[in-house]
Order: sequence, then C-alpha cells, then structure tokens
Amino acid sequence: MNSELVSAFGAFFAIMNPFVNLPIFLALTSDFKVSEQRKLAIRVALACLLMSGVILVAGQQIISFFGITIDQFRIAGGIVLAHIAWQMLSGQSIASHHGTDDEKNHMQELTQLAFYPLAFPIIVGPGTIATIIIYTGQSDVLLVGGVVAGIILLLGLVFYFAAFFGKILSDTMRVIMTRLMGMILLAIAVEMVASGAKAVFPGLS
Repeated sequence: MNSELVSAFGAFFAIMNPFVNLPIFLALTSDFKVSEQRKLAIRVALACLLMSGVILVAGQQIISFFGITIDQFRIAGGIVLAHIAWQMLSGQSIASHHGTDDEKNHMQELTQLAFYPLAFPIIVGPGTIATIIIYTGQSDVLLVGGVVAGIILLLGLVFYFAAFFGKILSDTMRVIMTRLMGMILLAIAVEMVASGAKAVFPGLS
C-alpha cells in the first residue's frame, strides 16, 4: 500500500505540479487584484475536484464502453505521459496539456478562466486524465482519490497565495523543478508502458 501511495503521489504531483503551473496562473491573472486571484484559485480547485471525481467514478466505464482494456489504456497513457515528460525536460511548450498557441490566444478573451483553461486542459488535461484512469484500474479508488484531492488542495493553496509565491520562486527554481518533475514523470511513463505491454503481449515477459 505504501509503495502504491508513493507511486501515485509521484505521478500526480509531477503531472499536476502546483509550482510548475503557477507561472501560467500568474500570467492569466496579471491584471487581477489579489482578492480576485484568490477567488479564482478557489474556483479552479473546485473545478479540478469535480472533473477528477467524475473521471475517478466513470473513467473505467468510459474506456470499457469503447472496448478498451486498462492495459491497452496503460500503454496509450504511458506514451502521452512520456511525450509530456520529454517536453518538460527539453523546455518546450506542452501543447497537449496546456493548449496550442491558438487556444492560448482565445483563452485571454475568456472571462470564465476557472474551468477553461486553468482546470482544463492545464491541470486536468490528457495526461492527468490518463493517469487517474490507469491508477484506478490498478489501485484502490479511495487511495487514488485521496492523493488527487491532496494534490488539488495543495494546488489551490499555492494559487491562493500566488502573489507571495510569485515573488520568491525564481525563474531558475521553476526551470529546475520542471526538469526534475519531467524526469520523474518519464520514469513513471516507462513503467506504465512496460506493464501494459507485458499484459497485452504475454510473450514479452
């Protein structure tokens, strides 16, 4: 149970890292007052909890509806995570998780930032969704839900005090953290692909 908890925490913290996402939050709320930032932070956390809760409960049923096994999804999800991790390591923009340039330009025109783009696709994007479904297929749902809720709570707190963290978190620290989380996420992605491949192709084991 402890190893599952550590593995799940590592995966979700890497993909939903509050400090990596903080610069995006600050950029999107650059014209906001501190009180407005804090109201938005609460709404973002609630939106993330709602989305994650739906995926926790219905994710397995959704992939089953399309005739996809958890092992097949584990391979696909691992590839998505590996792609995101590689972009984190190389310092590239993560279009699959944070949106394309056109989407970002459209984001600036929207008033409802809490759900789109902050909750989706920036925080609960394809990588997060795949990770939730994969872990609920191999671990206790309550354990996964608790880990995700804990990460979202931490994220909400970091966003709530964004003005403070924005002053003390230097660009160098952000880059180092992004690279470190990218390496951790890549290792987790490799494990997902390997485990899924062994189940789908028994001859490999």
